[in-house]
Amino acid sequence: MQYLFGSERLAFRTWIDCDLKSLHSVSSDPEVMHYFPDVKTKEETKAFIERMQSEFEERKYCYFPAVLKSSQEVIGFIGLAYQTYNAPFNPAVDIGWRLSKKHWGKGYATEGAKACLKYAFEKLELKEVISIATTANVPSTSVMKKIGMKHQYDFEHSLLLEYPKIKMCSLYSIINPNIKNIE
Repeated sequence: MQYLFGSERLAFRTWIDCDLKSLHSVSSDPEVMHYFPDVKTKEETKAFIERMQSEFEERKYCYFPAVLKSSQEVIGFIGLAYQTYNAPFNPAVDIGWRLSKKHWGKGYATEGAKACLKYAFEKLELKEVISIATTANVPSTSVMKKIGMKHQYDFEHSLLLEYPKIKMCSLYSIINPNIKNIE
């Protein structure tokens, strides 16, 4: 399998059918999905992978499978997605991550997100990348800060209005440092 890019410990590639088991294990874990409306079924996880495959074909980015170089294990995803839901900052490119619980606290999200930003800014030449997390999700907002993103404001997420505990979200963003004279 050919990788698109990587970091010291992680490699990133497109999704393949055999990734379903690994990603479903992550997305069906109640602790991993604590800041989301619900855990995902196997069918929802399969649809997510298919959506990411289409997104990569169209845009050359997606939420990529995060592969541990040492074992070739898919530990979740880290990557980019085009967002169009109702919000004043959309359309926009979002960076996000979801990793298996056993890989938390090891710096993988930060390391992988930095590699994804480098890919976004150097290969794709994107002007800006945003990130969203529910305000209670301190681990994710900590990663956003560690990768150089700045808090913009908090807002009620239009897709989460039915979920009072997670509807308040924080918007973070970062501008491509390689682009000069941004208007």
